Amino acid sequence: MTEIAQFCTFESLSDVRNFIIPYSPDKHLAEMANPKRVYLSIYKQTQLVGFIILALDGEKSVECRRVVVVEQGHGIGQAAMLAMEAYCIQQLDRHRIWLDVFAFNTRGQHIYQKMGYNLFSKTEFDGKPLLLMEKEL
Repeated sequence: MTEIAQFCTFESLSDVRNFIIPYSPDKHLAEMANPKRVYLSIYKQTQLVGFIILALDGEKSVECRRVVVVEQGHGIGQAAMLAMEAYCIQQLDRHRIWLDVFAFNTRGQHIYQKMGYNLFSKTEFDGKPLLLMEKEL
């Protein structure tokens, strides 16, 4: 439960909340109980600095639902994404990751493109354009 409280605190930060749809503690708890969800905590030494939520999608695909890192600009997020990709291959036997990113999140788009994610579709959420990106592993 301690991590859930920290996850909610991270999601409420102004640098984060504009780019995600924050969850309540109860929503996080329900998602954690779902066997098709995987939560990965991101630590810098012994300090929790973020988390990733994965949703198992199909037989060989996984949706990266959320990447939250509170220490930006230090490469922690990119390192966490690389570790998540390895986890998807080695532990989940998944070979495709897809995610969505709001069109106004140019920083996120840049990082995902830099890491090899490619645009495959567009949609919207609450009238805001979303870009769907994927990477074959």
